[in-house]
Amino acid sequence: MTLGLDTRRDADPTVGALAEPAVRRGLRRRRPPVVEDATARGITTSRDARGPVARAVRRVVYTLLLVGLVLASLGPLLWLAKSAITPTQDTLRHPMALWPNGTDWSNLKTAWVDVQLDRYFLNTIIIAAGSWACQMVVATTGGYVLSVLRPRYARVLNAAVLVTLFVPAVVLLVPLYLTVLDVPLVHRNLINSWWGVVLPAGASAFNVILMKRFFDSLPREVFEAATVDGAGPWRLFWSVTLPMSRPVLGVVSVFAVLAAWKDFIWPLLVLPDPAKQPLSVRLPTLQPIIELDVFLAALLISTALPIIIFLVFQRLFLRSGELSGAIKG
Repeated sequence: MTLGLDTRRDADPTVGALAEPAVRRGLRRRRPPVVEDATARGITTSRDARGPVARAVRRVVYTLLLVGLVLASLGPLLWLAKSAITPTQDTLRHPMALWPNGTDWSNLKTAWVDVQLDRYFLNTIIIAAGSWACQMVVATTGGYVLSVLRPRYARVLNAAVLVTLFVPAVVLLVPLYLTVLDVPLVHRNLINSWWGVVLPAGASAFNVILMKRFFDSLPREVFEAATVDGAGPWRLFWSVTLPMSRPVLGVVSVFAVLAAWKDFIWPLLVLPDPAKQPLSVRLPTLQPIIELDVFLAALLISTALPIIIFLVFQRLFLRSGELSGAIKG
């Protein structure tokens, strides 16, 4: 047998030369066939989805969704702005018409002067500023302790803060009111004072957790370098942590101001004097005794400042790449 094979190869040398590449090609690993995933199939195929008709349909659908979202979010504000400078009869008869009998800009002046909206507006600013300051102090220091300093009992404190998130705010009204009525240790009555509204606002577990999660994402190399350079805990907090935390500071600031601006139940309980009540408490009280157009003008003025504050904080803080300068060099 061996002699016969050798004789054939010697007789025709091209047989071996042609057979060896064929054998090598047969021994190569074959690629598995591409199987289309049945779950990825839809109404149209992938080729149809890339066609001009499908792209045009998607563009129209996305445009309609965007316009719908804009109208749903800005529609009430635009209607309020329109109705604030519209006479009462036009608003009642033609609520969706665009100034059928002209505008009445004096509604804004009447709401600001005759209704004494300036006093309640100032009260709201004082409460919002005090609540913002208390929340920022508690949130930044609490998040800094739990995230950067990390004492041995940090996990216990973190769990305790998280547990408070599951307690409804309504349940805390009675004990919080009793606490403000007679503050422990100092035995002071904070009813009908700014401190009674401002100090309880600082106990926000959500802001503490939000700060902690953001501080956890900061580069630890910066903290280690600052510690090697001799920075203490206070220096590390004021000069290193806070400058790198502008995005989350802006978010917490917006949450704090908006929450204090729209709060109704707690200022109503703590501030029985009408001269110290904010807009959220006084406007529902004044609604039955003033005209509709003046009331809508007062609502427009009360909502203007929160919108401006949000836009300012969004432009100053809510940007991407705020931490790029902190990890250079």
